[in-house]
Amino acid sequence: MEFEIVTGSVESLETDCLIVGVAPDGELAPSADLIDKASAGYLKDVVGDHQGKAGQALLLHKVPGISAARVLLVGIGKADERSDRNQLKIIKSIMSNLKSIRCESAVIALDGLESADKDLYRQLRHNTEWASAELYEYDATKSKKAEPLSLESIGFLLSKDDAELGEFSISDGSAIANGVDTARELGNLPGNVCTPSYLAEQALALAEDCEELTITILEEDEMEQLGMHSLLSVGKGSSEPSKLIVMEYKGGEPDQPPHVLVGKGITFDTGGISLKPGGKMDEMKFDMCGAASVIGTMEALTQLDLEMNVVAIVAAAENMPAGNASKPGDIVTTMSGQTVEILNTDAEGRLVLCDALTYAERFEPATVVDVATLTGACIVALGHQATGLLSNDDLLADDLLAAGEFSGDKAWRLPLWDEYQEQLDSNFADIANIGGPAGGTITAACFLSRFTKKFRWAHLDIAGVAWNSAGKAKGATGRCVPLLCQHLLAQVDDLADDEQI
Repeated sequence: MEFEIVTGSVESLETDCLIVGVAPDGELAPSADLIDKASAGYLKDVVGDHQGKAGQALLLHKVPGISAARVLLVGIGKADERSDRNQLKIIKSIMSNLKSIRCESAVIALDGLESADKDLYRQLRHNTEWASAELYEYDATKSKKAEPLSLESIGFLLSKDDAELGEFSISDGSAIANGVDTARELGNLPGNVCTPSYLAEQALALAEDCEELTITILEEDEMEQLGMHSLLSVGKGSSEPSKLIVMEYKGGEPDQPPHVLVGKGITFDTGGISLKPGGKMDEMKFDMCGAASVIGTMEALTQLDLEMNVVAIVAAAENMPAGNASKPGDIVTTMSGQTVEILNTDAEGRLVLCDALTYAERFEPATVVDVATLTGACIVALGHQATGLLSNDDLLADDLLAAGEFSGDKAWRLPLWDEYQEQLDSNFADIANIGGPAGGTITAACFLSRFTKKFRWAHLDIAGVAWNSAGKAKGATGRCVPLLCQHLLAQVDDLADDEQI
């Protein structure tokens, strides 16, 4: 899909479908009013059939006096209701209508009234990302592929003064949207396709088109030499070899400390010997969505062309029961030298992440952010709306919360107090891998914090936001690619500001 900025008179725009807005009181948005005047009151004659509720749509054919073949009249809602949620509802409605008609081009001319946001860059970036998300359709493992859309381009009508900023916005939005699509596609693939080796192949393929990106794949024998016995313990029962995938994007100065992203890549999670219930176990193919979001972010990064250094580390393994699988009560030694008593083999995400976090030390990072579908407790605490955020650094946490608000990919901070650490006490090792049912998301992060004392670190638990379970919406969401991308964009802006001082 091509997104573009369009300027000029709305009445003379040559497009297959022109989208204009109407409010609940029948008031036409400025572009709609110009269409009405050019058509000698045509829109006002039909606006009585339109309630103007956010997303309500009415398709009009052969509106006189204008060049567009069709006009889609879309409700923009009441002025005091124009929020990000309102904007998303409008974009979903527009895309649903455009997909149902045969048109090759469309122009959205809502005059910035789809939300109350006065930040044109942010509003247009959201429009681009959310419109693109509505075009995603999974068919990789279907014998009948999705019918190709006739829609080829979507334009946004702006004034000439705003055109340059608009181009910048849709360029960033398209890059982030592509990263989200990649994360969704990886998450949706079944476990017999998307293995640790497959994730490694995707990383290598991404580097082929980007000279700033280099890939290192650590095999099991190399991880053994490094002492990553915790990570390796998770994949022991699987015939699929575990991988540590390291992606280095070098867009900044050589001496600039990198920002490190770490993704949990459990490509299928049976729970191991602590076997999960059979119901909905198929959804455990989504247990690599942390890795998918990190890889998707790196893809977006190659297109954003940011002048910064970023390292992505994906800890990839398959958690299966077998005669040689880890057992409850087993003790393993991590790369850091700390020992872990595995009380539950279904708490495997933290076992792969702890070694990946220790590995991150070698890059002397500016920050480290890990992303994981780590705990069902996070769904209990925050539902399916917000990512759980825990951190050992207040400024980093604030940056991530702000990135979530800006991107519409929200997070909520939970405490990481020392009082929770004692729940991880073990009689037989330095630390247990679970802390009981109370505060499960927090104690999981407390476990990881034992391996992050040498750098600024934050943990994002995406168990509640990484996928949808219901009906036709079932599938990976691509979160939290938008949050991570905005976080990195903000770091570049901060670096530029520091250089100007």
